Amino acid sequence: MRILITGGAGLVGSHTAEYFANRRWDVVVLDNLMRSQIFGYDKGSVEYNWKYLSNFKNIKLVKGDVRNSKDVDGAIGKGVDVVVHTAGQPGVPSSVRMPLEDFSINAFGTLNVLECTRKKSPKATIVYCSTNKVYGENVDAIPLKELKTRYVYKGKIGVDENMLTDLTGHTPYGVSKLTGDLYTQEYAHIYGMKTGVFRMSCIYGARQFGFEDQGWVAWFIIAALKNKPITIYGDGKQVRDLLYAEDLVRAYEAFINSDLKFGLFNAGGGPEKTTSLLEFLDEVEKLLGKRPKITFSDWRPSDQKVYISDISKIKKTLGWQPKISVKEGMKRLSDWVVKNESYFS
Repeated sequence: MRILITGGAGLVGSHTAEYFANRRWDVVVLDNLMRSQIFGYDKGSVEYNWKYLSNFKNIKLVKGDVRNSKDVDGAIGKGVDVVVHTAGQPGVPSSVRMPLEDFSINAFGTLNVLECTRKKSPKATIVYCSTNKVYGENVDAIPLKELKTRYVYKGKIGVDENMLTDLTGHTPYGVSKLTGDLYTQEYAHIYGMKTGVFRMSCIYGARQFGFEDQGWVAWFIIAALKNKPITIYGDGKQVRDLLYAEDLVRAYEAFINSDLKFGLFNAGGGPEKTTSLLEFLDEVEKLLGKRPKITFSDWRPSDQKVYISDISKIKKTLGWQPKISVKEGMKRLSDWVVKNESYFS
């Protein structure tokens, strides 16, 4: 089997590449290595993952941009069996700062990957990394109860796939990702391709370069270890469900191996793997023996107070469920940060 992974030097992409390489697939990784540039970071980040993946003999690294048809065609080569499209502009604040760039990468880049694949490998399975942000502020219509350290849903375990995506605010990031989400669905309906859309919650793991704008789980751990201050936007009681990257890749594999011609799934840790920001900082202190200095600021636009994935559908349809606990995932991530401190000084 031959698989193309766009954005393969990122967190999800690198875990996907490693996972299938270990299953002896031929893996092609396409990445333009722009992450540090997008977030104004003056050091390498995904370059680490690029070098890490170079150690695998069955991984081919291709530097290129998903917006460039020549680059995508070159990565597909004579054909692939699977495309996992993880490439994207992943930050909400950065999408507000540069909406044209955000649209170009997330919306047009996705359409370009879909079309290049349709022309060169029409029988390939395509997996699209979508986001819970496609639901926008509709999530905030769910009644909440405020507790000491978190908000909780009233009478609902989580957000399922029937949640509306329209008639609400999303931020440019949510809009651009929804555009790619819809196009991926459409390529199944109109062209008969096998496509899977995974609306992801908070994905984390080793080899995650977290910044204030994106990747808060890694950012909080990095800040604690390196004595850097953090800013919490809101009151810190906002809640997310956490899913370790390797568990996410197993969900992709389950879809790829299934008889489904199309799939749309909310993918996260679900109700059993949730944390608020305040609770997470407590866990960081237990794990590392210290916590970063915290300041609070105003809520950010369209920042959902609670987002918890209802993963009933993906469990039932694909026979999948998360295996890695939040404590184990945090330890794996913190151990990796400690071993690579020079990237975060």
